[in-house]
Amino acid sequence: MQQQSNKFFFNVDWITILLYVALCLIGFINIYATEFNPDISTDFRLSSSYGKQLIFIGTGLVLGFSILLFDAKFFSVFAPVIYGVTMVLLVVVLVIGRDVGGNQAWIAIGSFRLQPSEFAKFGTALLLARYISSFNVKLNSLKPILIAAAIIVLPMTLIMLQPDAGSTLVFLSFMFPLYREGLPGYLLLIFWGMVLLFVLNLYLAPTILIVSILLLGAIFIYFNRKRQQKIISIGIITLLAIGYLFIAKVLFDHVLQKHQRARIELILGLTKDNKGVGYNVIQSQTAIGAGQLTGRGFLQGTQTKFKFVPAQSTDFIFSTVGEEWGFAGCFVVISLYVFLLLRVINIAERQRSSFSRVYGYCMACIIFFHVFINISMAIGIMPVIGIPLPFISYGGSSLWSFTVLLFIFLKLDSNRMGFI
Repeated sequence: MQQQSNKFFFNVDWITILLYVALCLIGFINIYATEFNPDISTDFRLSSSYGKQLIFIGTGLVLGFSILLFDAKFFSVFAPVIYGVTMVLLVVVLVIGRDVGGNQAWIAIGSFRLQPSEFAKFGTALLLARYISSFNVKLNSLKPILIAAAIIVLPMTLIMLQPDAGSTLVFLSFMFPLYREGLPGYLLLIFWGMVLLFVLNLYLAPTILIVSILLLGAIFIYFNRKRQQKIISIGIITLLAIGYLFIAKVLFDHVLQKHQRARIELILGLTKDNKGVGYNVIQSQTAIGAGQLTGRGFLQGTQTKFKFVPAQSTDFIFSTVGEEWGFAGCFVVISLYVFLLLRVINIAERQRSSFSRVYGYCMACIIFFHVFINISMAIGIMPVIGIPLPFISYGGSSLWSFTVLLFIFLKLDSNRMGFI
């Protein structure tokens, strides 16, 4: 037994760890570039963003390898406790949290700011995996779907109260692991239908949409006129769709903050603003475009060097990659993410434990959502919702939460032959 425990490092997927280290180093190099100023001393300073990020990376590695020392069953047994602690932190931040940029999302601990919403992601992933695996649930009936939805909706609600719409939307990615485990496909269609109606609600007058929905409902009823049960279902769906239009309008006008509404309207082409909320995106696009094929070179990016891009070390770090390393650098970064995601999915599929498999898919979907949205908003094809680029963006909470998320999965995989 002792000999087996001494070999746990040999069972760890080191390729995934190398991908993690590579992304962290890319993040450090580009964060250094965002703070570089040729007019001041180039001495290394721990008080700078790049100095702090180096500390975050070092402590993250210690945290990650410490997780590998735990028994794999610990994360399944204590999943409810971990989830509960992260929910308590989400409540605490609403009471004593520090307001930054209109969001009360950080707990100040000295000079460090802890963001509980980042840690709620792996807490939710753990409990969701525990629920699906422990009770052998079938996600084709109402009760288990509602319980799984409640696990996801609770942190979403608490985070929305901060309000942090970007982090809230990340939790929608949990729908895809649920689909992998048997969630009916029509529920995903309903979800994307709601997204489509939300967008159309901004483009078209309410009367046009209501008439269109009623006409579609009438057409479906006509073709199913001999099936009374289907007619009732179609009628209910039609009424729900009309009701949703009013709810979506209220949410957009009264729940989303002014800057969040402005970002959505800007991306959808409903407004133009080159100096306000659109400024960040325009400067980010300019930086990425200036890089062309091979980039301007390390520390040579003018957009980066002269601080034209706001939040460049956090939300818009990808613009630094684009300007200084060009298309080639962007290709390398995206390729590393694709390789990491494919690797995680492949590892998830080989798990003997459903807990490990579900958790692996949850992790892959969270990382994919962050990467897709962050890069999309940097190049101007998605609204700016303020979520970090995993392992690359500046920030201790972000880096540590993704590190914990990843290394828990690596631990589960390293013990897959004994953990069922």
